[in-house]
Parts: sequence; C-alpha cells; structure tokens
Amino acid sequence: MNNPTLDLKEKIRQQFEATPYPNNSVEETPKNKLNLLYVYNFVTSFYLRNQEIINTKDKVILDAGCGSGYTSLALAEANPDAKIIGVDLSAESVKLARQRLLYHGFDHAEFYTLSIEDLPQLGMQFDYINCDETLYLLPDPVLGLQAMKSVLQPHGIIHTNLHSYRQRFYYYQAQELFQLMGLLDSTPQELEVELVRETMQALRDDVVLKQKAWDSAFDQAPNLALVNHLLQGDKGYTVKQMFAMLQATDLEFISMVQWRHWELMDLFKNRDDLPAFLAMSLPELSLEEQLHIFELLHPAHRLLDFWCGHPNQGKLFEPISEWTLADWQSTKVHLHPQLRTEQIKQDLINCVTQGNSWSVANYINLPLKGPIDLDPNLVACLLPLWEGEQPFDSLVQRWLLIKPINAVTLEPMSYEQACVQVQSLLSKLEVFLYVLLERCA
Repeated sequence: MNNPTLDLKEKIRQQFEATPYPNNSVEETPKNKLNLLYVYNFVTSFYLRNQEIINTKDKVILDAGCGSGYTSLALAEANPDAKIIGVDLSAESVKLARQRLLYHGFDHAEFYTLSIEDLPQLGMQFDYINCDETLYLLPDPVLGLQAMKSVLQPHGIIHTNLHSYRQRFYYYQAQELFQLMGLLDSTPQELEVELVRETMQALRDDVVLKQKAWDSAFDQAPNLALVNHLLQGDKGYTVKQMFAMLQATDLEFISMVQWRHWELMDLFKNRDDLPAFLAMSLPELSLEEQLHIFELLHPAHRLLDFWCGHPNQGKLFEPISEWTLADWQSTKVHLHPQLRTEQIKQDLINCVTQGNSWSVANYINLPLKGPIDLDPNLVACLLPLWEGEQPFDSLVQRWLLIKPINAVTLEPMSYEQACVQVQSLLSKLEVFLYVLLERCA
C-alpha cells in the first residue's frame, strides 16, 4: 500500500535532485547582501530576545534544508568562526552545498543527506537553527519543528518560515490547475515549465488567474514556475495556524523576522485618529491577534517568517524608554556587526564632511517608518563604533566636542542636554537593532 507521506517526500526529493535550489552560481557570494546577513546573524535574534550581545565564535549553527548551500554560505559569512552544519533531503543539493562552502574558504562546514525529521540522528545540539523556505514543504511541519526543538540548545533560537496562504492564494489555485493537467504527477522539467508558460500566455490579460499569478518575471525567467506553479509539496498557512504549530510543539514565538513590516498601526492613515471602536480595541489585542488582523487587512508578505525558541528562556529586560540616566551611563554601545564595514564608515565620513543627511536604511532596510535621514553632525559621534564597542558616556563627550554651543541660546551645551540628544539618537537606532545597547552591572 502506498504511503502518501513517503510518496510526497520522494517527489520533493526528486524535484530538488533534478533542479537544486537556489540556483546561484558557486562563485556568487552574499557577502554584501546586508539585509540577508542581518537576519542570518545569530546576534540579531539573540539581542531581540534578551537585549544581550552574543559572540558567535564556536557556536554551532544548523542549516536545515540547506539546498545548494547559498543560505549556508550566508550563515557562515554572518557568523564568523561559527561551525556550520547543513542537512538536506537531496544528495545532489548537499554535494553542491559542500562545493560552495569549500570554494569560499569555509572548509570546516559539514553537510549530510538527511531529512529534517531525522535530525536527532546527528547526535548534535545547535545554538541557532536556520530552516529557510523549507518548513512549508514538509508533509507535517509540526514534526519538523519537534525535530528541530529536540536538537536546540536551551538558549538557542530557530529561524523558520511558512508560505502565507492568503498572500499566495492564486498560486495554490494555479498549482491545482496544473495538478489537474498532470504536470505534477512526476518531477517537473522543461516540458512542464513550457506548458505552464504556454497556458498562461494563452489566457486573456483580464483573466483573474493570469493577473494574480503571472507577470513579466515569469516570461523572462520561465524556471521561476518550478518554485511557484510547479512546486511539489507547497502549502500555505495562516498566522493562526503558525501559532497553533508553535503551541503543539511547545515552542515560544519570539518575533516576526521583519517585525517592523508587521506593525498593525502602520496600516492606518493616522494612527492618532482612529474610529473609536478601533482606538479602544486594537491596543488591547495580543500579539497573535494583531498579526492575525494585519494578515486579514494586508496579506502582502509571501512568508510568515519568524523566530522561536524553547519557552521561558528569554531574559527579562527593561525597555530603554524606561532607563534612567544612571542606566545609560552604565551602558556599552555596539554597532550591529553587519554595519561594521569600511564602506559604510567611509559613507558616513563623506556625509559628515559634506553636511549631508545619513540614512542607515540605505544598508539594512527594515523600517516602513523610521530614522531614514539623520543629522550628520550628531551621527558623527558614532564613528568610534566602527572601531569597537563604546561606553555611552564617551559618545556624549564626543558630541560635546562636536557641538559645544547650544545653537538656540548660544550658551555652552550642558552635559545633561548632550545626554538627551545622544539618548534620542541611540533610541531611534536601537528600535531597528542598528545599534545594540548592553547595560553593565
């Protein structure tokens, strides 16, 4: 008797044996893709959960469903001196991943042909697990989450994602159509891709499926159909289903990865002038309820991309909005590791020299609304951060040297005034983790 679960896993394995994903060349590097490295850097999620800095040296990081190894390479670049382990169902993908990491000089990475459900067979424990663009392909994502949890260190964090059913609704409709046509009966190849292209191009432009699930990108790169219209095992989920999976596996939700793009209040024209019912009810909602309503109002995100971990392992901390001056004076300021590049430092120096505003979002673009343009004189006090962590007070003293006079009163700038201005700058940047604040005992 056929086992539907095994049959589906075999179809998925065959698809990625035939067409490993992603199809980036071995030579291509994510070294300059700061948005990607920011997410894959363990420092980001660990700070978000604990308001603490973690050193990635000697940490053990798993790329679960590593594919052809591009994500494994990004993890290696983002987490210097960490040990990278990759697993994938496809032996061909594992072979390419191994070649990719060796080509870029990461000769201590290890790769295994293994399903995610069988992770305990490795006999390892991991500080950080990346399972990107894979969980939604598993016949039972809960089993996958349980397996990852079983090999996760107590302080560890899982980054994973699910396809959004609401955002990809018409792609699932297209997949159902092509399933009826028999294009998913076996491993899709060039013939099936061409049949998809011919079908969609034959439709009138006002046909809903064509409007919603086809555009010029698919004409220019027909193989995109393989990971959209012909993706074996592809399933979509809702926010409520995502939280139900976490509850079933006793994992704690930490945050959406692009958390600033999930701000419910940002969907309204004026958050300070809402209809009375919304103004009273929205602030009382749980985070799960807020994300659910966001999804109903604005299903714009292809992925439900999130971090999670063992329950009750996050450290309680006081929001910086409640810090006293004494708290600030005991704080060390760190620049996020992905911003500590010579190019970004030189760009800031150029802005300061020329008197132009400076935007961190040019490098790591997180906010819908945020500190886009910053006063070049004020951010000049941050330049020492490119050399390493700095005490808050040393940044204040630097600001007093840069601007010793209050421009309004022409009186000398007081230490307290300088503290307030530097606090304001750091607070704006810390919201997006561009800077990381470490309070010392």
